[in-house]
Amino acid sequence: MSEDCVSVHASAVRVGNMAVLIRGPSGAGKSRLAFDLIMAGRAGVIEAAVLVGDDRVHLATLGNEIVVRPAPVLAGLIEIRGLGIRRCDFAGQATVGLVVDLAADDAERLPPPEALKTSILGVELPRIPVGAGYQPLPLVVAALTTTKSSSSVNLSGDCLKGNGNHMKPTIATE
Repeated sequence: MSEDCVSVHASAVRVGNMAVLIRGPSGAGKSRLAFDLIMAGRAGVIEAAVLVGDDRVHLATLGNEIVVRPAPVLAGLIEIRGLGIRRCDFAGQATVGLVVDLAADDAERLPPPEALKTSILGVELPRIPVGAGYQPLPLVVAALTTTKSSSSVNLSGDCLKGNGNHMKPTIATE
């Protein structure tokens, strides 16, 4: 790993062979989303999921990838609101494949492509900005289990045809 190693206030969960890095201000729900992802993995909604770290993690570059590791003193610990700090299985490291920003000011219903990317230590990664008050789990599950639509789709053209949420009032009579 490179000398570029930073400690950040974030949580991370390895889902399948990649980590979801969860960032956000204190109280935004990082630990809750981490636990929800672990439970979604156990329920078979997503691939198997295991905690990497909660509250503070270490990030480093490895080639063109970002590797996340738990802070040693917090390894295997997760906060569960209403129960306190609990011990659970954890992964010693994982490659970050998705960043989730909770309470993001730039969260939109249909975000522009540039909002769906972020750069950490010079490495560009896919990103989900989640607005305050929105449940992040459905967005993260969708990102992990669906594929992007073709960039050749003409959304405004589809809207004019009556596809999607922008149906012509006469569509039922045509």
